[in-house]
Amino acid sequence: MRIAAFPKGELKAMIVTRSKTVHEWIDEAEPLGVDGLELHTGFLWDDSESYLAGIADHLAEAGFEMPMMCASPDLAHPNPDQRAREIDQQASFMRATARLGGRGSTCRVVSGQAHPGVGVDEGVEWVIAGIESLLPLAKELGIDLAIENHYKASTWQYPEFAQRPEVFRRIVDGIADHDNFGIQFDPSNAITAGVDSADFLESVIDRVFTMQASDRYLEPGTTLDDLRLADGTLGYSAALKHGVVGRGLNDYDRIFRILTDSGYDGWISIEDGVNGFDELQASVDFLKEARRRWFGDSRGVVVPAHHVPAHDNAPARAEGQS
Repeated sequence: MRIAAFPKGELKAMIVTRSKTVHEWIDEAEPLGVDGLELHTGFLWDDSESYLAGIADHLAEAGFEMPMMCASPDLAHPNPDQRAREIDQQASFMRATARLGGRGSTCRVVSGQAHPGVGVDEGVEWVIAGIESLLPLAKELGIDLAIENHYKASTWQYPEFAQRPEVFRRIVDGIADHDNFGIQFDPSNAITAGVDSADFLESVIDRVFTMQASDRYLEPGTTLDDLRLADGTLGYSAALKHGVVGRGLNDYDRIFRILTDSGYDGWISIEDGVNGFDELQASVDFLKEARRRWFGDSRGVVVPAHHVPAHDNAPARAEGQS
């Protein structure tokens, strides 16, 4: 198992105000001692080859891989022309993923927004069609698409179309087993969907390629039932706080047990830092100890991209990519 970091607390600075560059984040992340950095499409302010080459070179110089790219296509949009544009943009992000991460890296995909008036059946059909249209490119590039159990992108008006586990599973099950398609598991997003994160992992572990690591805390005097909405989900309630991984609501002992029992050997990316760099470092330290305890390795040795047998014979990481 290898550990990456994602700067959850820097999204506004790196995407909205653009007051911090991806190069500054790479420099800041060096003391964390992680194996890789997950990037966000919003961190890429240019799509030119020279710009991407500069990021790739900086990552390599700092000793980082780029295993995961965070992308948020709106594949459930009711306008077919907009869906087509979302697919084209996702294809561009997939090419950037391959350039920065090499073969075996993963580009996130999500279902899109729960637009009013879009029925579950038609939305599921659109999302499946969109993902399936991208899989030939994923195979060509040698990267993976991983659909995340997601809640809501910061630029979206509506929550995730497939937030509820039964809708998420319909999409996953509607896409036949494919070497380049799987799941990115986010335990805290399972909580916002109103379910136990370890129970959810157990139900999808057969398709998990990558994982986020984050944690949530309840405000004193509140319970999950207090936050539950009419549809059973929780959403991003103000009473549900970010915090150090391993000290909150997620049962990481059970999560790691499920992962190791399944033979998982992929990346876990820490999504933290909302309350400062010190908490991100504490989350890294927790994951390193968990790796030693559960996976028997503290050195971050190179392992296959994930545990799916079809990737055992995947081509090596592209030359020039760490």
